[in-house]
Amino acid sequence: MKKLLNEMAVLYSLFFRIGLFSVGGGYVMLPMLRSELVEKRGWADDRELLDYYAIGQATPGIIAINTATFIGFKRCGIAGAVAATAGMVTPSLIIILLIAALIPSIQANPFVQKAFKGIRVAVAMLLAGTLISLARKSWKSPWEIALTAGAFAAVVAFGAAPVPIILAAGAAGWLFSRKRRARA
Repeated sequence: MKKLLNEMAVLYSLFFRIGLFSVGGGYVMLPMLRSELVEKRGWADDRELLDYYAIGQATPGIIAINTATFIGFKRCGIAGAVAATAGMVTPSLIIILLIAALIPSIQANPFVQKAFKGIRVAVAMLLAGTLISLARKSWKSPWEIALTAGAFAAVVAFGAAPVPIILAAGAAGWLFSRKRRARA
């Protein structure tokens, strides 16, 4: 029981920190998750982290919370899922309550507006760096690169809904791997 409580405390504090510094949404937490889970703790590899993130995107709800829940469940079952989810939610709840109390007095402040513009640029660079790093590690064949480019084009250029694209890409990947196994 003591080990379970200790693991839950670790999950809560880890996801509290990630939630506290994930300004900009679920995509921003990916570099932090990778650093903590893959590089520092060895709880997952890059491929597994991408799988969690993809499932988190495809399921209803907020990506960051879904991903935290999956990782917490893997580490510690339902108790871990609850601890990781609570850790991810707590900072946002505190920040939202503080902002709601302060928004009337800071909204028009030009320094605040400029700070948020700077934060947006930093978030964009974090995302770009993470996407490049993960793409290099996850693409194993020209077929995977083409599938990624096609999915990206369908969503960005043609405005397709992401969920059907994710499902179609998953089905295509399954068929491709099945066909490759049949040849082997």
